Amino acid sequence: METNDTSLDKLARRRAKAKLGWFSHAAVYLAVNAGLITLSLANGRAWAIFPLLGWGLGLLMHGIAVWVFAPGGHLLEGMVQRERAKLDPTGTKPW
Repeated sequence: METNDTSLDKLARRRAKAKLGWFSHAAVYLAVNAGLITLSLANGRAWAIFPLLGWGLGLLMHGIAVWVFAPGGHLLEGMVQRERAKLDPTGTKPW
């Protein structure tokens, strides 16, 4: 029972750190891009859209990794179970 609680605690900490990492990434994204937009507008050109979109795509992918494919998440666990079934169709564990 204690090992299950320990593994749940480790998983919970891992997921919380991943979410905190994403929030930090988003905060830096907002701060830096606000500065870039200010510089872009001050120069009278709209060049800031390019780093905004490129970095935004990276932030989106990071968010998908954290929020959709989170360790211990239902989607990830379902995929793992399907892969295990494909690798061992008899249902016996070789290990």
